[in-house]
Amino acid sequence: MFLIRGESGTGKEIIAHSIHQLSGRSEKTFVKVNCGSIPEHLIESELFGYEEGAFTGAKKGGKIGKFQLADGGTIFLDEIGDMPLHMQVKLLRVLQEKEYEAVGSLYPKKINVRVIAATNRPLEKLIEQKQFREDLFYRINAVQLFTPPLRDRTEDIPLLLEYLLKRSTAKIGKRVTSIHPEVLSLIE
Repeated sequence: MFLIRGESGTGKEIIAHSIHQLSGRSEKTFVKVNCGSIPEHLIESELFGYEEGAFTGAKKGGKIGKFQLADGGTIFLDEIGDMPLHMQVKLLRVLQEKEYEAVGSLYPKKINVRVIAATNRPLEKLIEQKQFREDLFYRINAVQLFTPPLRDRTEDIPLLLEYLLKRSTAKIGKRVTSIHPEVLSLIE
């Protein structure tokens, strides 16, 4: 388990994707889930899927969830600090037992998935406020990575600009080869 921490916009998803690409799971699916953007009443069916007839309006044949989609690969749970408490309990079971139950299912299904979580929220404070489960925190916090904001690593700006320049000029077909030192001094 990896927990990637840092402010919004610091590249947590890029790090998660890199972990996946450099692993033995790279040939399998990398599934991204923003835990803060899924309405609370839908998050269970989005993560674990549902069986046909599980609720009014359920699709015929049911629907697979994000965990099943990521089976054999990696699931990236972004903004895990925004996950509702009732789902934290179910996620903890998935992490401990390596199985989940789709909504309306009678039997659990085994799962083999790497979970990478990310947050910009102070989970320790959320635990004190009883908004995040301590046992889930310790489960997802096996390896913690911190992504500092660019303002704390300004020495990276020239390297990033060079990369972005090459990528942009390749897309638009222009031959811009460098950035004037005066421009760099304004940015740094």
